[in-house]
Amino acid sequence: MKENESANSVVSVRSLVKRYGDILALDHFNLEIGKGEIFGLLGPNGCGKTTAINCMLQLLAYDKGDIELFGEAMKPTRYDLKRRIGVVPQQVAVFDELTVFENIDCFCALYVSDKTRRRELVEEAIEFVGLEDYRKMRPKKLSGGLLRRLNIACGIAHKPELIFFDEPTVAVDPQSRNAILDGIVRLRDEGATVVYTSHYMEEVEQICSRIMIMDGGKILALGTADELKRGIAVGEKIVIELPGAVEARGCAAAQTVGALPHVLSCEFANGELHAACEASERNLLDVLGALKSSRVAVGRVYSEPPTLNDVFLEITGRELRD
Repeated sequence: MKENESANSVVSVRSLVKRYGDILALDHFNLEIGKGEIFGLLGPNGCGKTTAINCMLQLLAYDKGDIELFGEAMKPTRYDLKRRIGVVPQQVAVFDELTVFENIDCFCALYVSDKTRRRELVEEAIEFVGLEDYRKMRPKKLSGGLLRRLNIACGIAHKPELIFFDEPTVAVDPQSRNAILDGIVRLRDEGATVVYTSHYMEEVEQICSRIMIMDGGKILALGTADELKRGIAVGEKIVIELPGAVEARGCAAAQTVGALPHVLSCEFANGELHAACEASERNLLDVLGALKSSRVAVGRVYSEPPTLNDVFLEITGRELRD
């Protein structure tokens, strides 16, 4: 580690501004990522996250701001810093005419010239992503999940200290998704710092130490999953089956429950009562008590805490854009 390299900061972005003509893609964007983090970057398509990443990698020129990686100013000619970075793009980027082994070796050769050392690294990458039985196969013969694993191996074979994963689990089966997520956690455990983007909220919540939600080139929220959940109004969602309740009676029950102090909204649909509540230990007791007082028969009851998707919807007011 060099003398001017921070022991705890791997990525530092300050007041980054990027324009595409009249469009302001990044509006004085700031970012700080500590060593050993898996940092989740969330936002709808067009929110600026890919632009921010490309600026950090010096693949895009920007109008204003400062970017430091590993405690040093990142510039287009800082190949010494770029060698310490790995990128796993959303679109699979491999050569169809090369085998699994040859693909990984080709990408690793961009960083490691020694053939003996490179062979060792390629074999380690193949083992890491579980492609031992496929090393002589070409990409067209691989399933979608195996192809994603190859894409990851090509990006990490040179042992980068900072890795950008852009939607690495798109269109893969659950087994491959779990294998990819487990692999990312193992990379973190081995010392890498990870920047992770995904449209799958449960993945981000599962593996990320901190999460940023951005839109319009600005930061809307930043914190751990628990911190973000505590920052929204919805504290609990309650679903109660009302067996045999007709529409009028169910709607009347929804009005009764909706009038309770900690209930934000309540509606009746398809034989179920759906209540969104503020954080309170008495939510379920109060709701059931109100239904009992109204002499409404109650069936199965479900209660769940807020999710990261609830956070996103409350902050941005819409689903992730396709």
